[in-house]
Amino acid sequence: MQVIRRDFLPADLAPELATAGIDGCVAVQADETEDETQFLLDLADENEFIRAVVGWVDFKAPDISDRLAQWREHRILKGFRTIMQGQPDEKYLTNRAFIEGINKLDGTGFTYDLLVYHDQLPSLIRFTERFPDQPFILDHIAKPDIANGRIKPWKENMKILAQHPGIYCKLSGMVTEADWKNWTYEDLAPYLEIAGECFGTDRLCFGTDWPVCLLAGGYQTVKTVIDRFLGQVTEAERENIWGNNTCKFYNIDGWNLV
Repeated sequence: MQVIRRDFLPADLAPELATAGIDGCVAVQADETEDETQFLLDLADENEFIRAVVGWVDFKAPDISDRLAQWREHRILKGFRTIMQGQPDEKYLTNRAFIEGINKLDGTGFTYDLLVYHDQLPSLIRFTERFPDQPFILDHIAKPDIANGRIKPWKENMKILAQHPGIYCKLSGMVTEADWKNWTYEDLAPYLEIAGECFGTDRLCFGTDWPVCLLAGGYQTVKTVIDRFLGQVTEAERENIWGNNTCKFYNIDGWNLV
């Protein structure tokens, strides 16, 4: 983990975006504090290429409706995320206060990012079924066990999850679920294919999980993987996955983003 044990700021990302030919990005929370949400918004104010922010708010808080109303004042804040991955179900996925808090998103226009490990998918399916009208996006294709080649349970659950029409899926975070030092494109391809089959080209979004992806590659390496995968689809479908679907999901007008 030493590779990423330092600060990463917009000045570090800007040359990566330029090399990749990418106009802008979405900044997603890593710390579960509202201070970080404001920090990301401040960075977006200072850096034009940050086109949207996914922040954090305490959905278990009794004043969650008031908190959401206050955050709606920030146009560039598009949604929220909680670090569900590796947490017991009772902390979030079956927690009554948390579920009631997510219910408060109704009518706000805010999206919600889903961050779980593959073995949490059955509980995630039951969780999302409670919110048929909420826009969700699955981060990192639910972190399948690529390193050990486990695919069948993940595939079956992905098919079920994708039946929710409001759930999109980010093609990101795969290299760090593979063998960090020895992975190949062929290790990732079956998982990409299944994600494509489940969500279709209208609900897939390119993502990098930068800077975490540096543990097993880097920004340009991840982009190359997705570029190779998208060689099998039409130009219009590529445009959608590279940025149009992201714009649609996060309600970002006038930009092709990835």
